[in-house]
Amino acid sequence: MAYSKRKLFLKRRLRVRNKLRKVNAGRPRLSVHRSNKNISVQLIDDVNGVTLAAASTLEKDLGLVGKCSVEAATKIGATIAERAKKAGVTEAYFDRGGFLFHGRVKAVADAARDAGLKI
Repeated sequence: MAYSKRKLFLKRRLRVRNKLRKVNAGRPRLSVHRSNKNISVQLIDDVNGVTLAAASTLEKDLGLVGKCSVEAATKIGATIAERAKKAGVTEAYFDRGGFLFHGRVKAVADAARDAGLKI
């Protein structure tokens, strides 16, 4: 019996996250969520279970509400890197979830790297 797209996505997300946990113990996780209308990024400390920094296109001060393009993703990546520096984080591991590392998800990672966050 074939799996639905949602079940395949959830399987892929858990597989990616578990592989990354084994390799990058002790570093915060840069988690990305992409929808059709918005993109959001969180810097999560899994040891303490807290979010250290977050950025989203839903924030009105960024001026990207309802925009989910590669340009918006680039701005979100730069914003999260800046907020990570303020939180005292210089390196993290990139958790793409179940999304492919392509397009908007890749733009977030590249912009965060360019802004100085070691991923």
